[in-house]
This record gives sequence, structure tokens and C-alpha cells, in this order.
Amino acid sequence: MEFLEARRLLGRITSFSVLRPVYPALGCGKLRVLRIREPDEERLEVIAGYESYERVDL
Repeated sequence: MEFLEARRLLGRITSFSVLRPVYPALGCGKLRVLRIREPDEERLEVIAGYESYERVDL
């Protein structure tokens, strides 16, 4: 699911993280939801990632 669609459906995201490679990179494509976790009734955690990553040389 795309992140913007998930945000519209879920509404109450309290924690948001983007999964990324360990090397410097740019996210390419759409941001997609990888995991949704509800530790309790008040919090909703979302982990997202891009469709692909392009390595960046520094």
C-alpha cells in the first residue's frame, strides 16, 4: 500500500520511520508501507520504504 493511501485510511500515525540501506542512497519510486504496528490503543507505528534505492557516492 502506498504511504499516502495508508495515511488517509489510518489517520492517527504517531511514529513514522523509513527503512533505508546502510549506504548513502536516494529513494526512488513510490513510498510504500512495509509494516504497521499498534503497540497500544493510542499509538500507531508505520515503517515504510521506497520501491528502489539509488546509491549515492559521497
